[in-house]
Amino acid sequence: MTLDRRNFLKRSLSGAALLTLSGTAAAISSCNTAANDKNAIGKNTKAQLNLSFQEGTAPGESLNEKFDYMEKLGIVGFEPNGGGLGGRVKEIKQALNGRNIKVSAICAGFKGFILSTDPAIRKQCMDTMKEIIVPAGELGSTGVIIVPGFNGQVPALPHTMETRNFLCEQFNEMGTFAVQHGTTVIFEPLNRQEAFYLRQVADAASICRDINNPGVRCMGDFWHMTAEETCDMGAFLSGGEYLQHVHVASRKRRSMPGEDGEADNYIDGFKGLKMLGYDKYVSYECGCQGDRNIVLPASVKLLRDQWEKA
Repeated sequence: MTLDRRNFLKRSLSGAALLTLSGTAAAISSCNTAANDKNAIGKNTKAQLNLSFQEGTAPGESLNEKFDYMEKLGIVGFEPNGGGLGGRVKEIKQALNGRNIKVSAICAGFKGFILSTDPAIRKQCMDTMKEIIVPAGELGSTGVIIVPGFNGQVPALPHTMETRNFLCEQFNEMGTFAVQHGTTVIFEPLNRQEAFYLRQVADAASICRDINNPGVRCMGDFWHMTAEETCDMGAFLSGGEYLQHVHVASRKRRSMPGEDGEADNYIDGFKGLKMLGYDKYVSYECGCQGDRNIVLPASVKLLRDQWEKA
């Protein structure tokens, strides 16, 4: 039997289209189904909501005052800035001594950017990241957060496959250094208003997969995900085994969760985290519109209630 080439191509293309559409439909369907079906989440899971505060989140003049406040709320993670971290290791260790609080991720603090066209600026980024990675490991941090490039950082390498390959090479080196010091480096996708490269969790996870280095991981940020992701749950699931950290903020003004009313719904995202058995940190990265002593306890309660509902 002879097959007409035109009909063969037509049938092949239509079949491929059907497969693509069915795959897309299945992904959307599974997202919607799991979002509405608690049975889609395994009962036996190690997932837990470990809340973390950045240094400026809790009220208090000193680290000890901040940690005292955090302990009263049951906050178990502390996310310091990476700037000057090497000189603060002793201070942070002393303030954490005897407390049920650990260092979660380290929030940036490096200089330069890895996607610069200038080799000197790229080297500055690599060198200053390594300067942060060393004390991050000493503090038992889960990783050092890095953004490959912000919108204002120019001139930058073009958005090509060659640039992606270069990024993988650089982060393989950085990740290996991180593993040697007992920590990781964490890609953070940002929304398009802030970054020109790396906007979705799946993109970050795919780079982690291709690098295939235990020292290179990624994260999701509810604030950026609000603008860039169609499904919180799907975004976290796309991070899979590479998901190392989560940031949270209100979804309209990047304020405390709960300060934007009904818009501040994190249940579907929490369902995704539960499905992954996520047991790392969900850390506040946000401002505050009201009195922190009133807003923060209400915000923490909101997240815990939504975690239970997820």
